[in-house]
Amino acid sequence: MTSSWFDLLGVFDLETTGIDVSTSRIVSAHVGLIDASGAVVERQDWLADPGVEIPEQASSVHGITTERARAEGRSAPEVVAEIVSALRTLLERGIAITIYNAPYDLSLLRHEALRYGIPPLDAPAPVIDPLVLDRVVDKYRRGKRTLEVAAEVYGVELTDAHDAGADAIAAGRVAQAMARRYPAQLAIEPGVLHSRQVDWCAEQAADFEAYMRRTHNPDFSTSGLWPVR
Repeated sequence: MTSSWFDLLGVFDLETTGIDVSTSRIVSAHVGLIDASGAVVERQDWLADPGVEIPEQASSVHGITTERARAEGRSAPEVVAEIVSALRTLLERGIAITIYNAPYDLSLLRHEALRYGIPPLDAPAPVIDPLVLDRVVDKYRRGKRTLEVAAEVYGVELTDAHDAGADAIAAGRVAQAMARRYPAQLAIEPGVLHSRQVDWCAEQAADFEAYMRRTHNPDFSTSGLWPVR
């Protein structure tokens, strides 16, 4: 039996200082590898001193304060370089990387790399984004599309939400569960799935933009670029 992209799967998540990808900084990160059962077989974790104050709102989400980051975190340029290197290595090994809401993490990482003069990832692929996939395979499900909700829907345990490691691993396990539940759509060649997600994300953004313009703000606009904006 040939192996599938979800039998050995990279996972990646960031916790940061905010939501604006161009100005926010990395606080913690996880790059790992899970096997077909979802067990962790490789992992790297980072805590960075982002070089700026961590807003209270961000600390309340991930639990990392400015004081802790300064005391225990490593220098941001070193951390960013190592994260980029770890992801590049996985991709060079031909391993797909799961990133929940990939445009956030990959765009922020790109801005961080450029900030410190580190060559950024160039068109990273294949990427698996369970947020995009979930909106395709279960389009009309009501409610939020957070990782916590997705974990519940697909029977994945997530005990420490907003910890980079816990979130990354849970996202990978969600992707595996989705591929097994919807094999015709998702258990396909990872390069093909990556290309389809580019189109799906653009369609989802266009639908959302049309809805927002119709119901809230006629000038609303949003980007459908994926996986990096």
